Amino acid sequence: MTNPKGSFLWYELMTSDPDAAARFYGAVVGWTIAPNAGTAASGVDYRMIGRSDGGNAGGVLGLNADMLAGGARPAWMGYLYTPDVDATIAAITADGGAVHMPPTDLPVGRIAMLSDPQGAPFYVMNPIPPAGMEDVDSDAFSPTEAQHVRWNELMTSDPDAAIAFYRKHFGWGQEGAFDMGEMGPYRFVQVGEVAIGAVMGLVPGAPAATWSYYIGVDDIDRAAAAITANGGTITCEAAEIPGGEFAMNGLDPQGAAFGLVGPRH
Repeated sequence: MTNPKGSFLWYELMTSDPDAAARFYGAVVGWTIAPNAGTAASGVDYRMIGRSDGGNAGGVLGLNADMLAGGARPAWMGYLYTPDVDATIAAITADGGAVHMPPTDLPVGRIAMLSDPQGAPFYVMNPIPPAGMEDVDSDAFSPTEAQHVRWNELMTSDPDAAIAFYRKHFGWGQEGAFDMGEMGPYRFVQVGEVAIGAVMGLVPGAPAATWSYYIGVDDIDRAAAAITANGGTITCEAAEIPGGEFAMNGLDPQGAAFGLVGPRH
């Protein structure tokens, strides 16, 4: 794998109803999420999100009763690549971040859940590529393609500190911004030469710092209609963004927030 440090390698939907999530995102995005193949071995209901091109967009983690009792709630999470999970944790905690799930070794790699100093949660991961695929990059993120996450947006109480944090620990760049008036600048961030998303201040009423992930769709109006037709909620109607495409936000039927981005036909 040749993805640079700080890349978004994977996305995970934590949900209380994986079967319902499969129906919803199948209708809205076009993904295929397989039925539960059985949880006897691990005790965990984990399913891959399949794209139409045969690749994987991420995974779905079924939240069991213990997880829900412990405070877990439906949400989307992103995984950032680091070649050394333990060193990254040590540096981040020394810099004011927090550990929510300690380093754990899985067949797919070593992972941990952290939050930045402003409280936005994310995973870090050093993956173990499948045999024979050591040189294959993760393509869960694509800045241009439908059925991939196309944009990663951090809303935070301290954008300056957040940008400095991700620059220091993950090597991100920050070039360019969009003026949002009273809401302040919408500042673009990059991994290498690739624009991966943006950092902005908290909007009025937002309770905490959080990451939002914008999934690519083939037609924003078709996808918006599918949200409401399949039990979801539109929280921010489609609006044109620089470049001529459209972005919007919603909640799936289980309450996980997500974004969509795509053209209008």
